[in-house]
Amino acid sequence: MKKILVTGGAGFIGSHLVDALVDRGYSVRVMDALVPQVHGEGATEPKHLPASVEFLRGDVTSVDDWRRALDGIDVVFHDAAEVGVGQSMYEITRYMQANTMGTAVLLELLAAKEYTIEKLIVASSMSIYGEGGYRCATCGPVFPTLRSGAQLSERSWEMQCPTCHEAVGAEPTAETKPLYPTSIYAISKRDQEEMSLSVGRAYGIPTVALRYFNTYGPRQSVSNPYTGVAAIFSSRLLNGHAPLIFEDGLQSRDFTHVSDIVQANLLAMDRDTANYEAFNVGTGRPLTVLDVAQSLIDAMHLDLKPEVVGKFREGDIRHCYADITKAQTLLGYSPRVTFEEGIADLVSWVQSQESADLVPQAVQELEQRGLTR
Repeated sequence: MKKILVTGGAGFIGSHLVDALVDRGYSVRVMDALVPQVHGEGATEPKHLPASVEFLRGDVTSVDDWRRALDGIDVVFHDAAEVGVGQSMYEITRYMQANTMGTAVLLELLAAKEYTIEKLIVASSMSIYGEGGYRCATCGPVFPTLRSGAQLSERSWEMQCPTCHEAVGAEPTAETKPLYPTSIYAISKRDQEEMSLSVGRAYGIPTVALRYFNTYGPRQSVSNPYTGVAAIFSSRLLNGHAPLIFEDGLQSRDFTHVSDIVQANLLAMDRDTANYEAFNVGTGRPLTVLDVAQSLIDAMHLDLKPEVVGKFREGDIRHCYADITKAQTLLGYSPRVTFEEGIADLVSWVQSQESADLVPQAVQELEQRGLTR
């Protein structure tokens, strides 16, 4: 029987992956630091972890914790990370230590051949692209990077062609798009991906990077104001407050149910065709942030309207949704949960939760640091 390690396995995505691995009959070990921002102050081993799972409370920046975690392990799913675009822009050391340096500690142990594993699957992120793919009517496929301060000050939100400066339209983002991370979080996720694939190739350790698009579903922390937008909006709504939306709300993302993220992880473990490759894990369907907010309001039967604040946050992008052709071809991946089904699933879980609405505090922190305008 394979023994599998899931870092961050007590958290949102990790715990769903653990459930699937246990259902398959694998022996599973979880290493998780139980970060208070995600799990709450004084958190202990979550009750949702199956009884058969071996739980280690550990920090990915600790060599000793990694040594305990890796002992006897065949496959590593490295999902542990500090998550949050805005917060990463002022808690820079924290994000780089956990994400970049924590992964470096793992890779150095593997490079030293202290432990022999069959496969490493690392959680990457769509954020490493920066802006997604675009097409200009005149210039064809283009890759604009950042909107200028002058453009944003005019509240002109849509992207422009970097060559002719005409308006461009979003198109699916393929793995071949040049990477241009626009936040410390995104830079750290690029580090995790590139370091893991580089070391994996050099030492013959089959390694896969999965670029998760905007993931949502049960167990997402609704009291963490730096997590995914669906959970942030849910927290506001649970407390009777309207979702706060930056820009004009028409920025688009690819919202992917957590069960489809798990599906891709299992396929990446099983398929040799996945080795040494990076894959988008999304749905290929763009949805606006305003659509998501309104869908949650409707599903929770609330008489509220989203509050569009018309401000811009540093590190935010305009449009990015996945081209999943590569994952379909090499992994056999196919998203199974529609957004409509997934939102119903999320709301059913959210309504059983209690949440502290910390969004105003998070917004204030950004404003105090000049990260919104």
